[in-house]
Amino acid sequence: MQPSAGLNLLDNLPGDFASRPDVIADGASSLGGGELIARVARLADTIITLGGNRVALLADNGIPWIIADLACQVAGVALLPIPTFFTPAQIHHAVTEAGIDLFLLDQGRNWPLLELTSATSPWSEHPIEAEGLDLYRRHHHADDGAQGLPAGTGKITYTSGSTGTPKGVCLSNTQLIRQATALAAAVALPGSRHLCLLPLSVLLENVAGVYTALINGGTVMVPPLSAVGFSGSSSLDTEKLLAALHQFAPQTLILLPQLLTVLVQACETGWQPPASLRFIAVGGSKVSPGLVDRARRYGLPVYEGYGLSECASVVSLNTPAQDRAGSVGKPLSHLYVYGHDGEVVIVGNPFLGYVNDPVSWHQEHVASGDLGRLDRDGFLFLQGRKKNLLISSFGRNISPEWVESELTAGPLLQDVVVFGDSKPWLSALIYPRRPEISDNDIEALIQRVNATLPDYARIGRWSRLEKPLATVPGLTTATGKPRRDAIYNHFQAAIEQLYSPVAGNACSEDNFSKPNYSKAIFSKESPNE
Repeated sequence: MQPSAGLNLLDNLPGDFASRPDVIADGASSLGGGELIARVARLADTIITLGGNRVALLADNGIPWIIADLACQVAGVALLPIPTFFTPAQIHHAVTEAGIDLFLLDQGRNWPLLELTSATSPWSEHPIEAEGLDLYRRHHHADDGAQGLPAGTGKITYTSGSTGTPKGVCLSNTQLIRQATALAAAVALPGSRHLCLLPLSVLLENVAGVYTALINGGTVMVPPLSAVGFSGSSSLDTEKLLAALHQFAPQTLILLPQLLTVLVQACETGWQPPASLRFIAVGGSKVSPGLVDRARRYGLPVYEGYGLSECASVVSLNTPAQDRAGSVGKPLSHLYVYGHDGEVVIVGNPFLGYVNDPVSWHQEHVASGDLGRLDRDGFLFLQGRKKNLLISSFGRNISPEWVESELTAGPLLQDVVVFGDSKPWLSALIYPRRPEISDNDIEALIQRVNATLPDYARIGRWSRLEKPLATVPGLTTATGKPRRDAIYNHFQAAIEQLYSPVAGNACSEDNFSKPNYSKAIFSKESPNE
């Protein structure tokens, strides 16, 4: 097999890249540009020699992850980065559907495919050492139902949809590099140090973090996620995170809203952000303008953006040069955004299509599923998900994300999921940021926020959850968005009880391991009465 003639990131880096020291570091070691190029070439040769066409990568953040990513580009093969939080069933689904024939793993990581133990397993029993990773080879490519990928696929990113069954988005390396180049120009911070806090398997960190920093002539710092305070998919050691920010002294970061809230709360208790910080992009889900304002008051240079996997991550972004409160910024220079029946549609750098779905291949327009509008100056404002739109029994259209962002803008609430389709008032499932926050504190906050909302968008009844949603597999996405259908199904009896004439113990069903829930608290009158 010969490498493709398509673009790869190494061909798009500054001319002095090979001579630069410390272009990638993990806190314990670093690589200069020349050494990175050499290690990428060695792994690319291994992939080509083994005859791999589609490679899966399951590994923690670190130098080997980036080497594997770039090696697949140089070898001209499709790469499937697998999130470390995927269940074995999700991994098996993605690997089988995409027709993977080589599998790269952290050295010593348990093999996630149970079929390896079978006498008829198509996978090699013992791995090959491959630039700090274990490489398993598929001996034969059985007909496992894989129909193929769109021509030119360089990366397959699996989104964890509302059903929990991941869906494969196919992108070309050319698209990814075009995206990173436009981001580098928009952010305009040459030579900056970027610290990766999100898993590299998340396209946002992979493209907007790693690729953009390298194109800008910067340094990428990729410590293991445990080194910056993360354990599993939802546990965070805040003190460890804050210490890591001072240790690595980054100039740029990418944060989810939950992480931004953690930093703002730390500032409110006396923590001083590193003076090195120059640009923090925040996105992945709805961000309250109030949270951005609070962050900036403490010296956190936060700018909200918006994107989706089908557009190779970022679509629009606020920057120091172009910034508007409440918006998700202006579309990147190579993209055109317009509205169709209120839905945001993107043209200019669309994905190639979904795995095994030829009908979706090579579409020119990407219908985002997000409701939004452009103002006269070209800034994009989002108004919630089209499919999430609630229509009350009084016929009022309500975006749940709008109400949720207002309630989570402050320091009290971590999880808020709003329901109320075809109902006379809105209800909410709530989990506070700290267990000592009382029901009365939550109720007082709800009443304060309700006072700022129109009557049809106020919370009428709510119930307190025992545990964060992210601790229950399948209830949130990789970027922390609630999977509303899954949450509704999980708590259906509890939600329906919030609309009963008399509220009892609204979450008495055994949805978590310990069914110890507080009673729902009512406002004195429902908002539509």
